[in-house]
This record gives sequence, C-alpha cells and structure tokens, in this order.
Amino acid sequence: MCPTDFQTHYYSPICTDMQYNNSVSVESYIFTQNNISLVTNFTNSTDNMTMFEDIVLGSELICRRESSLLFLLLMLGTVWMAVSLFNFNKTSASKRELLADYALPCAVLLLSFIGSFVFRDIPVEHFRYSNTFEFRRARLEYLPWTAYIGCMGLGFSLSLLFFMDQNISAAMVNNPCNKLKKGCAYHLDLFVVGILNGFLSMYGLPWMHGVLPHSPLHVRSLADVEERVDQGHVYEIIVKVRETRLTGIVSHILIGLSVFLLPYPLAYIPTAVLNGLFLYMAITSLNSNQMFERITLLFMEQAAYPPNHYIRRCPQRKIHMFTLCQMVQLGLMCFFGFSPWPYVKMVFPIIILLLLPFRHKIVPVVIDNKYLEALDGENQ
Repeated sequence: MCPTDFQTHYYSPICTDMQYNNSVSVESYIFTQNNISLVTNFTNSTDNMTMFEDIVLGSELICRRESSLLFLLLMLGTVWMAVSLFNFNKTSASKRELLADYALPCAVLLLSFIGSFVFRDIPVEHFRYSNTFEFRRARLEYLPWTAYIGCMGLGFSLSLLFFMDQNISAAMVNNPCNKLKKGCAYHLDLFVVGILNGFLSMYGLPWMHGVLPHSPLHVRSLADVEERVDQGHVYEIIVKVRETRLTGIVSHILIGLSVFLLPYPLAYIPTAVLNGLFLYMAITSLNSNQMFERITLLFMEQAAYPPNHYIRRCPQRKIHMFTLCQMVQLGLMCFFGFSPWPYVKMVFPIIILLLLPFRHKIVPVVIDNKYLEALDGENQ
C-alpha cells in the first residue's frame, strides 16, 4: 500500500512536470481536501492550457507529496508506538502487562487522531466502506454449468489453503511450549470450518479459519510469561495460559458490533494506520520464531550463539543449509502470493502443498534426519 501511495501522489505526473519540465512555469500549487486552488504563471501556448485542464479535472495528476510523507509517518509511527508499548519495561509488573496487552489500540487511537485532526489540512486516504449492504443468498442456480466446473477447480485450490492454514495455526497453538492442558481437536476444527465457510460462501460473506499470526498471538495474550537467563542469554517461557472460549466469543461479537461504528468514528482511521497495524502484527510474531532466529545466526559470531537445543545438536553448516532452504521456499511463496497477476496467485495453495514433499523427500537428501529432528523439534 505504501508504494502505491507514493506512486499515486509523490511520483505523480504533475509532480514530475513541476520538477523537471521547464516549458511550464509553475510557481505554486495549493491543494486542500475539499477544494483545489491553483496559483500559476502559464504562457499562452495551447499545451499549457491543456495541462491546466488536466490538473484541475484529473485528480490523478494532483501533486500531493505531503500526503505520501504523512502516510509513511503514520504507518511507521503506529508500528513504533505499538512495539514500544508492547516491550515497555520501565514500570511495575501490573502496569507493564496492561500496556503490553493494549499497545495496539493505544497506538491506533493516537495516530488516527494525529492523522485526522492534527494534520487535517493534508488529505490522506481513510478507512473505506460501502453504504450499501444486502444480506441475501447468492443466486447459484443462475450460473451456467461451465461456471460450476471452473468453481470446482478454484474450490479445490482454496480448500488446500484452508486445510494448510488451519492445521498450521492449530499446530502452533498446540505447541508444547505453550503448556496447554486441554487437548487438540484437528478434525473437529476442520469440520466446523467447512460448515461455516459453506454458509458464508452462499451469502457472499468473508471466510474464516485459523490463521497466522492471529492465533498464536491470541494464545500469547492469554499467557503468563517469565524471563529466564541461560548462559548470559535472556529468553521468555510461557508459565501458564488461561484456556477459555470467552475471549474468542467476545472478540467476534465486538467485530460484529463494529458495523455500527460506520461511518464514524471508523472513517477517521487513516489507511496508513491500518498498514502500521499489520506491520506490528508481523513484527511481534517474530518473537520466538525459530526461522527468524536462525536467520540472525547468519550474521552472528558462533561464540555469541544462544544455547538453543538445535545449536547443541546440529553442526553450524547444517543449520545454515536448513535456513537457506527455508528462505528459498519463503521467496517462492512470496512470489506467488504477492504476484500482480491473479492467475499466478491462484497457484499459491498448490505451492504450499508442494512444500510437504519437498520437506520430506528433497531436504533429507542434503541434511541428515537426525539433524532435521532437532531443527523441526520443539524448544527444549
């Protein structure tokens, strides 16, 4: 979203003309959110008059570099404030835990106020919504038979994505490191996800399933965490998790009630703040992520390695080889997942499925199974 905003405003054609085109003498452009006032010195040529019409009538030609800079500041400011509050450790334990739990809402509220009121003279993109909503069943009976065949292929690919996301999220939640006491129910979870998504699809509503990083972060928010020191390295362990269904039920009820906050106050939330929200979730999910930890080992002296279980059991070269294999797979998934071509994106679930035989058939050829067991094993 940030590159798109810069492409639209900062590198717009009119900004380029103002900077590099000497045939047009432009003294100043003053843009506000409600109106556009133009102060310029034009020659009497026809080209300049045409450019004048394009500036006034074509909103895509408006030079709003200040909007792009504010977008970047709001996004990074949201991330910085949320991460700072999440890692706050200057007060007592109770206040520190309270700030960490509500770091993201505090950052979103404050940066939304700054973007919508403090800098209200600078136009920024805000939360977009539709005024029309109809809750009715999709008329599937009017589709031709060829559409059913095409949907079968797309549905199969989508079901693979649901299957992988749901099981990976459930496996991370039920990690022994989380010390959950209640047992897992993988098959029941998939059955419920299938029933819910079948109903949601008939009414054109968003699908739902366990997803990263929301599910592990939910467990982390319900956990009591302690810091331990081992050979000079500080790491966190989960002591206890409050296993309850109330948080999931209440959070989804609040999500449903949020429709009554439209158009205001949700319309005051800039898009840049929402982008910062997702960046914050990505950054905080890196905590206790073994792959990210092993990537940092590539730039670290061997004497400074933390005393993890896989470092004790695996040679350094094997650890780096396994990390590079995962980085190649990650790059492949990013290519298909963020591709600008829709047909390439549809192959993304197939790529995820192909990672399974790659891990079990190809990776063991270059890395011994005894090392893979240590690298894939849980923290000990």
